[in-house]
Formats: sequence, structure tokens, C-alpha cells
Amino acid sequence: MPEPIIELKDLANGVVQMRMQDRVNQNMFTNQLICGLTGAFATINRSLDCKAVILTGYDECFSGGGTAQSLRDLFGGKFKFTGTDLYNLALNCPVPVIAAMQGHGIGNGFTLGLCADFTVLDREGVYSADFMKYGITPGMGSTFILPKKLGFALAAEMMLSASSYRGEELQKRGICLPVLPRDCVFPHALEFARSVAAKPRAALVALKNHMVASIREQLPRCIDQEAAMHALTFQPVNVK
Repeated sequence: MPEPIIELKDLANGVVQMRMQDRVNQNMFTNQLICGLTGAFATINRSLDCKAVILTGYDECFSGGGTAQSLRDLFGGKFKFTGTDLYNLALNCPVPVIAAMQGHGIGNGFTLGLCADFTVLDREGVYSADFMKYGITPGMGSTFILPKKLGFALAAEMMLSASSYRGEELQKRGICLPVLPRDCVFPHALEFARSVAAKPRAALVALKNHMVASIREQLPRCIDQEAAMHALTFQPVNVK
């Protein structure tokens, strides 16, 4: 039997691991992965036992971001970033979400990890906000989330240049996120998740709601602005 694209694993004491493992597509945002993530978070949201979620990829891959087909569909007007709710999944989860970004996070895949409440990066991993490489302005709330999590100057550099950065380089640039050797990323995230899950669930839900309230308020406006930029700037390019 093939392994499911999204695996939920109970790690005991209120901690759940949500593992993206579409090896064929390198955890790119296919319809199957999007539906799997949406369904997995819906399951978590209904659970009264879960206190913390660890979102992971597999081996050397966290998420490859958008597919070539989705990019073609963007240019063809068949797809919009606003048509999915990926940027809200972690944000609207009632309990804290920890992104253990071992391996690479590309484009929207990088943004997905930064949308978590707590993010751990891989020193050897490659991260990018490479939207402009394909002639499109960033989407999925990237223009809001990246400056908030990485600082304006570095976020602007990443988005404008569409360059790739090793986690080690981002660490040297002074980001306020833990950056660890690959084999230490998940253990660090698990240790943090267990410390979170030791607290009463009602208190965790209340505190998270308070801490992300301003993001929930501001992000939809940013998404609308990104959609307006797309309408102005889409220029078809060759996508293999």
C-alpha cells in the first residue's frame, strides 16, 4: 500500500506530527497535497486532545511550493492563490503549530513554514521566495509573513532577487528563528512541542488566539493586495 500524502501521527501527551510525504512531487502543492493538508488540519481542529502540532516534510524536503502546472494555470487565469486557504491553515489552527523545516522550502513552501507559530530551520536546507524568478509577484501572504518573521530588509532581498539561501546563511544574517543541523531540527521541534503541550489546552488556545489576532486581521488585506498585483503583472514565461 502506498503511504498517504499526509500522515498524522500521535506522539503522545497532546503532540501530533503532521507529515507531508508526497515524494513523487517533492511536496509541491498539488491538489492532492492541498486537500490532504486541509483535511488533516480539519481533523486537528476537531480534536480536544491535541495541544501542539509539528508540521514536517520528509528526508531533505519540507515543501517544493507551487507546481509548474499551477504556474501555467495562474497565467491562464484558471487558478488564483486566493482559491486555496493554505496560508490560514496553521494560523487558524486553535493550538500552536511548530514547523520543523528539515530540508528545503521553496516559494510557497517556505511561506507555509513561516506561517506556523514557531519555525525551526535546517542549517543545510535551501530556502527561497523565488516568485519573481517566474515573472510573478509573491502570493499566499508572503509579502506580509516574510517581513514579519525575517525582518523587512532580508525579506525584501529574498523576494526581489528570487535568490536561494542556505539556512546557515540566514542564521548569519541574524534571523530570530532557530537554525540547526538537519538531524537536530525535528528533535528540537519535538522538545518545544512537548513543553507547550504540558500546559492546559484552554490556556494555549486563548493565548494563541490573542497572539495571532493582529495577523488574522491584517493578512486578508495583504492577500487582496497581492491578488491585485498579480492582475497587473502576470507575464507568461516558459515553465518546464
